[in-house]
Amino acid sequence: MRARLLGLPIGIAFGVVLSWSGMTSPDVIRGALLFEDSYLFLFFGSAVATASIGLLLLRRAGRVTWTPERIERRHITGSLIFGVGWGAADACPGPIMTQIGQGIVWGLPLLSGVLLGVYLFVRRSEETEPASEPAPLAAQRSIPGAA
Repeated sequence: MRARLLGLPIGIAFGVVLSWSGMTSPDVIRGALLFEDSYLFLFFGSAVATASIGLLLLRRAGRVTWTPERIERRHITGSLIFGVGWGAADACPGPIMTQIGQGIVWGLPLLSGVLLGVYLFVRRSEETEPASEPAPLAAQRSIPGAA
C-alpha cells in the first residue's frame, strides 16, 4: 500500500510534466510523427537518458536487477500495434490520462480503446498461459527484459 501511495505523487508529477510540455496536444504528437518537429524526440531522448542513469544507479545499489530477454515475435507485434494506435489516435496512455485530467473530452474514447486492448490482452494471456504461483517479492522488484 505504501508503494502505491508513493506512486501517486510520481503519477501527478508525470501528468503535470506531460501537460506543461505540450505532450497532450495532438498537434505536437502529429508534428513529431510526421517528422516536422523534433521536440517530441528530444523530450523522449532526455527521458530515456534520465531513466538510464537512474536505473544504472539503482542497479549498482542492488535495488533492482534484470536479465536481458531475447526479442520475440510478441515484442514486435506489440510495438507495431502500439505504434499504429499512437499514430491513429495522436496519443498514448500517459497523455490520454492527462487529457482526461485536463477535462479534454476526446481522451474518453481513447481511454476506452486502451482499456479494451488491455482487457483483450489479459483475457488472451489467461487462455494461453497456465496458472502459476505469484513471484517472490524480490522477483517482483526486478525489471524483466530491461537491458
